[in-house]
Amino acid sequence: MHIGFYTNAYYPTVSGVVRSVSSFRDVLADQGHNVFIFAPLASEYVDTQPFVFRYPAIDLPQYPQFPFAIPISNCLDRILPSLGLDVVHSHHPVLLGQIAVAKAEELRLPVVFTFHTRYREYSHYLAISQDFVKEQIDHWLRDYMARCHHIIAPSESIRDLLSHEYGVTSQVSVLPTGIDLNTYRDLDRAALRKQYGWEDKLILISVGRLAKEKNWDTLLRAASPILKSDPNFSLVVLGDGAERKDLRKLAKNLEIAGQVDFLGEITPNDIPGYLTAADVFIFASVTETQGLVTMEAMAAGLPVAAIDATGTRDVVTDGIEGFLTENSAPALTAAIELLLDKEMRLQFSQAARQRAETFGIRFLANRLLGIYTQAGEDVKAGRYVRCE
Repeated sequence: MHIGFYTNAYYPTVSGVVRSVSSFRDVLADQGHNVFIFAPLASEYVDTQPFVFRYPAIDLPQYPQFPFAIPISNCLDRILPSLGLDVVHSHHPVLLGQIAVAKAEELRLPVVFTFHTRYREYSHYLAISQDFVKEQIDHWLRDYMARCHHIIAPSESIRDLLSHEYGVTSQVSVLPTGIDLNTYRDLDRAALRKQYGWEDKLILISVGRLAKEKNWDTLLRAASPILKSDPNFSLVVLGDGAERKDLRKLAKNLEIAGQVDFLGEITPNDIPGYLTAADVFIFASVTETQGLVTMEAMAAGLPVAAIDATGTRDVVTDGIEGFLTENSAPALTAAIELLLDKEMRLQFSQAARQRAETFGIRFLANRLLGIYTQAGEDVKAGRYVRCE
């Protein structure tokens, strides 16, 4: 197949969407399919992959890692018909997502849209009436999905959200991104712990963008009493973002700054090593759609202590691979404390690895191809997604 991925975020940006796009692209390409990426131009970055087409973009000073796409390119308009696309896969409902459906309509191609994000949770970035903003977001999403032929929900929680909040009950499939389990199979935990200087420490670890919607404030407050209980305990944070300065300040105010390592952005290839070398994965985000980083932590054999929220609850069974708690620092602290017991960590670690086996990217890529085939049949029959 010839597949067009339209995304507002791609390398060098590091995010869940980028990892989803890249993971599926790599596997589909290995299977002999041609995947064409349409993404914003990234200044001072040279693509090493084939078939990456860039739209003009503006770098935003407050969000330098997310170029703002300008969805206009006469050059790409001329190139697109010659690519012989069989399907257009949109990963956002705005900017290049709008171009995706417009070009698909011109070429009479099926459109598949992955509902990657709980978009209403990002309304706080606009300093106007939140009720009004959320209402407009909902209206925009309904209009957008009604122009698509199939919706992908990354988790059962998001499928439920699509049904209850948008009335989408047909032409929707649950398909998480999945992970490459091979990257976790031959890692030497002891050697990695020595490399990172963690041999005599108990390492709590978390991964994600340092943004308000990721609930890092709660995570740091939850970790604080654990870290203070033993100087050999540390919290390692993988990721970067606008909240980094404020979170460092909070760690200092909580008197745990010396035991919290903000390592910044880590390349996807290096994340399995850090996870494998750690002891407990902790997570507080309440805006996840599929729990991708939690899946990766489980593939590394980490027991999980996390806030019970969409995405996370889809991959973690409370009391089996870890503990899910209410959204409060004391509740999360209590869950982490339970996992300080070595025997319990071992038990949950084994269960986490077993659960992670169900998230293999190659199996899920084959299911994605089936969705594309179904979308092709839908476009021929004139069937679009209905939002009731």
